Amino acid sequence: MQALVRACRGESWPAEVVAVISSRPDAAGLDWARGQGIPAQGLSHKDYPSREAFDQALAAQIDRYRPDYVLLAGFMRVLTAGFVSRYAGRLVNIHPSLLPVFPGLHTHAQALATGVRVHGCTVHFVTPVLDHGPIIAQGCVPVLAGDTPETLAERVLCAEHTAYPAAARWLAEGRVALTADQRVEVAGDPQRLFMLEIQ
Repeated sequence: MQALVRACRGESWPAEVVAVISSRPDAAGLDWARGQGIPAQGLSHKDYPSREAFDQALAAQIDRYRPDYVLLAGFMRVLTAGFVSRYAGRLVNIHPSLLPVFPGLHTHAQALATGVRVHGCTVHFVTPVLDHGPIIAQGCVPVLAGDTPETLAERVLCAEHTAYPAAARWLAEGRVALTADQRVEVAGDPQRLFMLEIQ
């Protein structure tokens, strides 16, 4: 979230981050956002009797700000199909793997267990199928000898901080389109694969 806000302001995107909402009211990012003058609030799922009730409350808060896009960043909850449909084509997530491989949790441990030599992240439109949807951009990092899930996660995070702001900027500039077969096209045909090299 911080990387997106900094890039949006620092690169003068034709957009602004209008609000930050977390499912964890104690998330440190909320205080950071408020310090940047961005409305921020926590909405605990524990306060609602069902996943559907929480998602309805979340949607009500989001809709107060009338955003063009909803960008998920570390929002670790599975959203209902109704919520996803409400923001179809406007709901974007970043997942710490090169989808479609390693969906779900513990992606870095999964990558190490299979012996892949490259790992990364994927910025994608959200669909009702978990960690699935049209891919906007990806970032790749090498898997090194001696890597642990923690060291690999740190390297992937660097790729996330490059790929996600780039994709968000294309969205802000109105350059991203979905084709009839649900593939992403970006006007100007920019490089959509970001490679992190180790010096």
